[in-house]
Amino acid sequence: MATVRETTYDLLRQLGLTTVFGNPGSTEEPFLGHFPADFHYVLALQEASAVAMADGYAQATGEPAHVNLHTAPGTGNAMGNLITAWYNKTPLIVTAGQQAREMLLIEPRLTNVRPAELAQPYVKWSYEPVRAQDIPAALMRAYSTAVQPPAGPVFLSLPLDDWHQPAEPVPQLRRVSRRYAADPQRLAQFAELLAESGNPVLVFGGGVDRSGGWPAAVALAERTRAPVWSAPAPERAGFPENHPQFQGVLPFAIGPLGERLRGHDTVLVIGAPVFRYYPHVPGDYLPPGAQLLHITDDPSEAARAPVGESLLGDPGLACAALAALVPVAGRPSPPPRPAPPEPEVSDPPAPAALFDLLARHWPADGILVAESPSNLTVLRRYLPITRPGSYFTTASGGLGFGLPAAVGIALAQRATGQRRPVIAVIGDGSFQYSVQALWTAAQQRLPVVFVVPVNRQYGILKAFAEFKETAGVPGLDLPDLDIPAVAAGFGVHAPRLTTLDGFVEAFRAALGADGPTVLAVPITAEVPPIL
Repeated sequence: MATVRETTYDLLRQLGLTTVFGNPGSTEEPFLGHFPADFHYVLALQEASAVAMADGYAQATGEPAHVNLHTAPGTGNAMGNLITAWYNKTPLIVTAGQQAREMLLIEPRLTNVRPAELAQPYVKWSYEPVRAQDIPAALMRAYSTAVQPPAGPVFLSLPLDDWHQPAEPVPQLRRVSRRYAADPQRLAQFAELLAESGNPVLVFGGGVDRSGGWPAAVALAERTRAPVWSAPAPERAGFPENHPQFQGVLPFAIGPLGERLRGHDTVLVIGAPVFRYYPHVPGDYLPPGAQLLHITDDPSEAARAPVGESLLGDPGLACAALAALVPVAGRPSPPPRPAPPEPEVSDPPAPAALFDLLARHWPADGILVAESPSNLTVLRRYLPITRPGSYFTTASGGLGFGLPAAVGIALAQRATGQRRPVIAVIGDGSFQYSVQALWTAAQQRLPVVFVVPVNRQYGILKAFAEFKETAGVPGLDLPDLDIPAVAAGFGVHAPRLTTLDGFVEAFRAALGADGPTVLAVPITAEVPPIL
């Protein structure tokens, strides 16, 4: 008779979940023992990195990923990036070991005391099977839950003595829809309002990219001839940023955002919440007299929007349907936004000089992973995203996602055969949060390029402190971090760069390397405005 473990691995094969991200612990070893030859275990040195790697892998492949954690402490380590996966809407199957059932009553060491509660509210479903025989069926339910819109992580707590119990038959493999179309009558009303609008504006978010909706978004924009903005703090790019109608990224505060939309009578938001705000700057959500139309596949986003009319539906399908319903507008297309200014020469260089140089030598099919908060506005201005699936960052605002996510995305490029170059721009403060992921990149021989702007401070926090007039905050400077030495300790090539001289040559060499490279570049410590 087959065991629960054998039946579970058979189901994982059928679901295509043969790559497992994790950091093994004692409670997982009965599951991991005699690891099947047709599975691939990606070892991270810490659970937060394992989750972010799986997140990047799932987003880049468009398929769910499996993360295996170590009972309560390992799940605790993973929580920061589990929160990010929740806001990124990434389908992750998170399993964690649990103590033996026969000891759970006395709560021995490494017991997850409240397994169904620990990961909440940042998972779509959390469960510890009542019987060992329920594990495969629980996995099937977890998979079906994770992939349905809005996609997201799920959590299963699995006792270590369940795996060798006799199993029931493998549960039937089930497929569930990952997309749903908007109500056609309500969509037609949206189309009519858009067509009647005198000066509409389109706002696209990460949901457009997740749904493969770039072509439909472009078609909709060109039919309406409306200016296009990116939603504030986007985790993915929803529109080609070299398109003449693209205007930039909206500010993420209430008053400035409402002011930026002044003059428009209809605001159509697709694939984003309304809106991501921080810090609090009071003002009008919308300009006087403007109406907001909102299309999202997330009922929670629809419910919490402070203004506007919301419609549930897949962002890509909605863009295509609206493009078919809306007539070509008679108005002229908006003027394109001006090119960014030529950076000034300084020593050390300003962030703009580094990113301008990076953009000039950017590979056509490059993928950008960004986690340099104080420099993000400048980076996005000088380095436009022009292809789908080419920009990834954290939707939660937490740090520690970018570096390991880049590793997961590079693994996905190898697994899918696309082999697009992956370049991560990680601030020297952010770099420390999941630095151990460099080891995985080196062991897997992934040609990721990590560009680290070094300003020796938490620049974004200094900017926030200035904005809030809170002087004297401790712990915002980061002296004496030797990033090349740290990278070398994990087996990563890290040439020393003291100026921009030599950066281009080093960057080109890194793109052609057979393993990861860290390029730490000193930049000015000037504190940028937060808005």
